[in-house]
Amino acid sequence: MTTTTPSDVRPDPPHPPDDGSLAEFGYRQELHRSLGRYASFAAGFSFISVLTTVFQFFAFGYAFGGPVFFWAWPVVLVGQLLVAACFAELAARYPISGAIYQWSSRLSNLTFGWFAGWIMVIGQIVVVAAAALALQMVLPAIWSGFQLVGTDPAVTSADGAANAAVLGVILLVLTTIVNIVDNRVMSLINRVGVTAEIIGAALIVVLLLTHSKRSPGITFHTTGAASSGLFGALAVGSFTAAYVMIGFDSAGEMSEETHHPRRTAPRTILTALGAAGLLGGLVILGGLLAAPSLTDGRLGVDGLSYVLTSRLGDGVGKVLLADVVVAIAVATLAIQTAACRMLFSMARDGQLPFSRRLARVNPSTGMPSAPALVVGILAAALLLLNFVSPDAFLAIGTTCIVMLYLAYAMVTGPLLIRRLRGEFTAEGTDETGGRLFSLGRWGIPVNALALLYGLLMTVNLAWPRAAVYDPAGGHWYFQWFTVLFLAASVGIGALYRWGRTRRAHAAREAAPALPDPTR
Repeated sequence: MTTTTPSDVRPDPPHPPDDGSLAEFGYRQELHRSLGRYASFAAGFSFISVLTTVFQFFAFGYAFGGPVFFWAWPVVLVGQLLVAACFAELAARYPISGAIYQWSSRLSNLTFGWFAGWIMVIGQIVVVAAAALALQMVLPAIWSGFQLVGTDPAVTSADGAANAAVLGVILLVLTTIVNIVDNRVMSLINRVGVTAEIIGAALIVVLLLTHSKRSPGITFHTTGAASSGLFGALAVGSFTAAYVMIGFDSAGEMSEETHHPRRTAPRTILTALGAAGLLGGLVILGGLLAAPSLTDGRLGVDGLSYVLTSRLGDGVGKVLLADVVVAIAVATLAIQTAACRMLFSMARDGQLPFSRRLARVNPSTGMPSAPALVVGILAAALLLLNFVSPDAFLAIGTTCIVMLYLAYAMVTGPLLIRRLRGEFTAEGTDETGGRLFSLGRWGIPVNALALLYGLLMTVNLAWPRAAVYDPAGGHWYFQWFTVLFLAASVGIGALYRWGRTRRAHAAREAAPALPDPTR
């Protein structure tokens, strides 16, 4: 296998026509290029997965923000659309797996890009674990038999936290198998799941709005909010929206498996985020308007599952919850796939331990099997934290958002510098001869706002609020979990890079000197 680096690419020998987009970057077409536009859209939409994430974090957002937390949604959506617009430009110019790593490396340098990829892939692994935990919010509400551990299904209880870990591990086993089998199987499951999720989300919105008990004016109140003041309610309430609207870059991650990626990926990045943002906002609004009560405490504990089953009846409510289970499974699969492509891309450049094994693609399935196993095992290990304390649920969820937001900023930052220097061009054509997606004269203001938004949200999410991360007290490591996890990730990455540099230097020193041709 040819090993290349983003800063020093050398074209391989001629390739088949369908992999021309990779040849210019010095890579061979090994992943199977079989995804169309809808499959590309599904990759981004299923990572965002409105039903998974809204059902998972609605209770948290309401508990801390009250009804007014709804208004954090449009703010986060606009901020993420700014980031997505920048990513759409990059997806058109660099249609390569491992998008964040590749984009950051080519906009800055290999070392900076490596850390962006390192932070991103660790964040993705944590997101896989967090998504798998979402089953606990739904399955026991459908049937009590899914409560395999103890009797209390609430994720804030010891029984609920432990059961969430068990259900999550079972799901990870299934998604890991699918990520090994074949990319066509993975794509089919993704497309069917996304279609079911969109239909289910639309039905939930319609049914909740037709069962409303109050007017939209309730969204201007902080009734029952745990946070003090409007700003605190919105700042903490924004966690829900921030957690939902990540992963839209997955269409870029799947570029090497997509037909006409320069044309397709930019559009599907934006449409996936736009569709998810609209549907998610309507689901939250419908839940607030249809909730049996805003003050009985159940909305801040049981969330939307409680609203569906109590307002729509057990029959309809549980059918819709079953659709949410499908969404959770597909989301976990899609996020794991994205993490696998990031590992594969970095390993192909020889930038990770055991790179040769991680970069190996099964020629018959078109899937890198080793990354799937690594992601599945590490995500399952993270789930074991739930046995330590129920607070791990929130710690894991928030940590993954911070990691991804920081990685995004490590792309929008170098991109803005390139724009300001006049080094980022909007010229070029896609596979059909059309112009590449470009922000044109809006590039600098959109990019600057995207970077500012990303940095502010990263600080907001990582801020060690005791009331949020350690409400019971006595677990300082959960209060500082996000900061500690990020510091440890960067520290381990720095040690690996330092050791790798030392080994390379020692190898050069040990190499025999070449004879002087002048003698």
